[in-house]
Amino acid sequence: MEHVPPPAEELALLDRELAQLDARRAQLLTRRAWLVAALQPKAPDAPRWSTPPLGHGWAPAQPWGAVPKAAKPSAPRSAQNVLLTLGGLLLTVAAVAFTLVSWGSMGIGGRAAVLALVTVAALAAPALLLRRKLAATAEALAALALVLTLLDAYAIHAVATPDADGLTFTAIASAVLTALWAAYGLALGKLHLPLPAAVFFVQWPLLLGAWAAGAPALVVGWALLATAVVDGAITLWGKGLGVRVTAGIGLVVMGSAALLTGLGESLTADGPLGAVLPGLLLLTAAVAALAGAWRAPSGYAQLGGAVAGLAAVAAVGGVVRAAVPGAWHVPVYLLCGLALLSVVRARLPRTAGRGVLLASGAVVAGALVWALPGVAAVLLGPVQLVAEVWAGAPDGFRGALGEAMAWSELAAAPLVLAVVAGGLGAAYRRWPTLVRLAAPLAAPGVKARDAAGAGALALGWGAVLLAAATLGVPYPVAVALETVLVAGLLAVAVLGAGREAGAGAADAAAAGVGATGAAGSGSGEAAGGSEPYAGTAGAGVGSGSGGAAGRGGPSAVAVTALVLAVGGAVSLGLLSLAAEAATYAVLGALVVLFAGAALRMRPVVEQAVLAVAAVVWGTALTGCVAGSLGLAPHEAAPLLLVVPAVTVLLGARLRNHPVALPVELAGGLGALVAIGLAVPRAPFLALVLALCGVLAAGAAVRPERRPVAGYLAAVLFVTATWVRLAASEVSAPEAYTLPVTVPALVVGLLRRRKDPEASSWTAYGPGLGATLLPSLAVAWGDPDWPRPLLLGVAALVITLLGAKYRLQAPLLLGGAVLALVTLHELAPYVVQVAGALPRWLPPALAGLLLLAVGATYEQRLRDARKLKDVLGRMR
Repeated sequence: MEHVPPPAEELALLDRELAQLDARRAQLLTRRAWLVAALQPKAPDAPRWSTPPLGHGWAPAQPWGAVPKAAKPSAPRSAQNVLLTLGGLLLTVAAVAFTLVSWGSMGIGGRAAVLALVTVAALAAPALLLRRKLAATAEALAALALVLTLLDAYAIHAVATPDADGLTFTAIASAVLTALWAAYGLALGKLHLPLPAAVFFVQWPLLLGAWAAGAPALVVGWALLATAVVDGAITLWGKGLGVRVTAGIGLVVMGSAALLTGLGESLTADGPLGAVLPGLLLLTAAVAALAGAWRAPSGYAQLGGAVAGLAAVAAVGGVVRAAVPGAWHVPVYLLCGLALLSVVRARLPRTAGRGVLLASGAVVAGALVWALPGVAAVLLGPVQLVAEVWAGAPDGFRGALGEAMAWSELAAAPLVLAVVAGGLGAAYRRWPTLVRLAAPLAAPGVKARDAAGAGALALGWGAVLLAAATLGVPYPVAVALETVLVAGLLAVAVLGAGREAGAGAADAAAAGVGATGAAGSGSGEAAGGSEPYAGTAGAGVGSGSGGAAGRGGPSAVAVTALVLAVGGAVSLGLLSLAAEAATYAVLGALVVLFAGAALRMRPVVEQAVLAVAAVVWGTALTGCVAGSLGLAPHEAAPLLLVVPAVTVLLGARLRNHPVALPVELAGGLGALVAIGLAVPRAPFLALVLALCGVLAAGAAVRPERRPVAGYLAAVLFVTATWVRLAASEVSAPEAYTLPVTVPALVVGLLRRRKDPEASSWTAYGPGLGATLLPSLAVAWGDPDWPRPLLLGVAALVITLLGAKYRLQAPLLLGGAVLALVTLHELAPYVVQVAGALPRWLPPALAGLLLLAVGATYEQRLRDARKLKDVLGRMR
């Protein structure tokens, strides 16, 4: 037999082996660290590493070889730059002070000589410093020379040509400074400041010259455009980051100013001929931007293409706009923006062409932003009819929407929506052709096609609604039109969801065939080897089909149709409130349409939305029936429970169908509305609560609803009893509740005998609550002592019984009632004692309590957990 050592001896053996393992592990880690350090590259003069011993005495932190001394750190360049910057700044301040303050104390020759000498010295010094490789100092003196040249220009204007026009002199001076600093920067190529300074000075000659000559705004725009073209050329071909950045900033500023100038002149032109010259400016800007985009990097090329497209639209659209009435200006620009789509046939670089397409999209988006507020007014306008329900049919559709909108100015808005919707619809229908045409510039995917179809549907729907409003169709025609639109949208949603589900099933089958083919091809390749890539091809087909199968479910078009149908139905329901007959016709039609669509819809979520909407319309229709009968709100409350009753029956019919729960919850919301209407009258409230309890009890018959509906039914019945007793001004509710409590407790006792595992809340909770809670409510306001005494004794007995038999419901209910009764009886004395105590004592006691709880927090937490466990073990 195998010898087994005693536990103490075995523990000692294990400890020794673990210590040996730790020692060996430390040795290996030390050796590994040395090897890693030895393999790292070292300086040529670094000492060689000696082979370390492998004994146990060597620690990882022990150094091997001589440690090289750290080199003395050199002065950071940042300190040098600070010193040079401060020195140059002080020299600049001195030069400015000399020019502005001490100028008059010298003669004309002396002043000119001093400035000329200092400027020449400042310009010559950087060349000498660069030869001695003092680049930073040379940059500082170049900055000083730049300031001195500006002071020279100021001095010349103040002394030599004081009568010259300031703008004209500034334009000439900026041109001279541009040439001077460009030549200086090219001569001293190592300096970084001169060439950006020349780029800065080149921004002003043309602009200031045109301004000084009093040229019209259009000429100023041409000057800005010419400057922007120069900036663009420098940005593309300039050398140095500073030069390109400065030129790029100038390009953005001057180009934007030129475009805004041309656009402003185009929008304010009196006629088509007056818009030609601004259009020519904008077209030139478009050509320049497109030429720059042809050679620019990808990101800037896309921006240039977008600017070119927008400028072209503004140019051509401005000429045509001046020839049409004001209401049709936006459609003109829209058509010009859509014309940019022809860029797909042009031979443009990919990024520049994308920019032109973005410009087209921006124009279309701007036109939609102009037109969509009219659609919102059509949808939200009927809200005002809520204040005057059934006041009579208005004169027309506009009368129901209100006269706040200027409908005459929106005459072209339906056309805008229709044109964009038609374009998106054509793209959706002929998507392969569109993909083939757009292939050189973009590669739109399936999501883009779905978005195009959804956009076409939404915009087409909005165009029809807005056209009816702008035309001012009669009220019955508007109601019928919106009803037909809702029906059409529901049909699209149902058919689209069904078609997509069928396509998903077909793709899933194709995926299985593809996978099978892949397996067969793979096995064939393994056997014969004649087609080495057959297996790979088969796998690709299978995976592609599987990806297609993954898109089973409603498409974006179907979801959009469903959302539009629900939104349109809400607006239609509000619109129908103007006339009683229209309300019944519309709500009845909505109930039928949404219920029928729910029956035909395949996806569960969409089916649930349709079913819930049908329940909501049914509840609204029931409320209208109550209004036609002349019932007060509290009298109409019981009638509103018809729809919840139908939903309970429908839920029992559907059973475990996923739509059953949403339908029943929608019916429950109708029941809440009925309870809210009955609140002002207690007798009706008790009746409605009791009827709701009956409905909840009916739902509790089903096992899957019993855990929630059962408790809800009990609460509703008890609450109805309390409300009824309060409405009857009963001062002794025990006479009514005890006859209910005793049988309920007997039934609970029989239930516990039959099923010992049944919860005490189910067996005894309803019976105890039926008497304890109403009695507590009455005792809380009873000034006498018999009722609280009897209720307290009863609660004490119930609490003791619950503790003895380990029943959770009697223990908690009895304990809670006993505590509240005790609090009610002791409250006056507590108030008297609190009034007699000093005001500082309650906060002090509270603080001590918190300190005590904090000090014994862990113990209190364990006590709470024990109490929770004890209560959890009770039935």
